[in-house]
Amino acid sequence: MTIEIDVVSDVVCPWCFIGKRYLQTALERLGEGATVRWHPFQLNPDTPEAGDPYLPFLERKFGGVERVRQIWDRVRQAGAQAGVEFDFERIAIRPNTLKAHRLIHRAQEAGNADALVERLFVSHFQRGEDIGDPETLVGIAAETGDDPEAVRAYLASGQDAEAIREEILQAGKMGIGGVPFFIFNGRIGVSGAQPPEVLLKAIQESMK
Repeated sequence: MTIEIDVVSDVVCPWCFIGKRYLQTALERLGEGATVRWHPFQLNPDTPEAGDPYLPFLERKFGGVERVRQIWDRVRQAGAQAGVEFDFERIAIRPNTLKAHRLIHRAQEAGNADALVERLFVSHFQRGEDIGDPETLVGIAAETGDDPEAVRAYLASGQDAEAIREEILQAGKMGIGGVPFFIFNGRIGVSGAQPPEVLLKAIQESMK
């Protein structure tokens, strides 16, 4: 049977990056293809459109730089198990992810957004690029084979912005309060960056 996987995530969520890699490992172990659809979520929907300084925000949220570094260390350890190397110190801007989610939506409508999602995670967490900046997004899309001028015009148009906001609201109404959240074949939901064996078991159960 066709395996359909819906993933609710945000591209500034480190656990979503880890979860993506774990899902990839689970599918490799399964040895069968799957259709993966990416759905938007915003950890911080109140982020200014132009973004704001990253570390000061985290210090306010978690209670100081020492606490932030402890959290970074914990996420780095988890990331290492998934093959993800985080470089949090390179991140200067906490971006608003609405434009990035619109770009994912556009790629998905054209066929497959997986490469773009991967590149957005890499851009933010490993290269420290501002993935809320339209020109940065144009460059990212171009790296995944999209047409720069078409992407630039799309981002400037505001197209699909309301649809993305509505989809985020719907996720909340479904009870999804944290990400990543995986839905396998519309039947089984798994919350969090669970290890590959947990995801693989859920996939297999959803195929029965």
